[in-house]
Amino acid sequence: MPTYEYKCGHCDHLMEAFQSITASPKKKCPECGKLKLKRLMGIGAGIIFKGNGFYETDYRSESYKKGAESEKKAASDTKADSKKETKKTDTKPAAKSENKPKKTDSK
Repeated sequence: MPTYEYKCGHCDHLMEAFQSITASPKKKCPECGKLKLKRLMGIGAGIIFKGNGFYETDYRSESYKKGAESEKKAASDTKADSKKETKKTDTKPAAKSENKPKKTDSK
């Protein structure tokens, strides 16, 4: 629901009202009680639709798209590197061979 600005034509009281789009404009001033309240033309608020299929994501400049791709690639490379580092390795010591021939001095 949008916020509308109103101004009284009699006492110049300014106010805001949070109303539905389909609601009729207010007419009575809460300050002086006269029926001189007028809805002002406001700048309004921009609507942002999130997700694929909307203007903001579909019509980006080429430089923006390239920058986003490079950031995405860098992030995936970082994730891949961290997975390699955290990979478990076999830390068991190698089995010692106890049947090694002993060196003897033959004279």
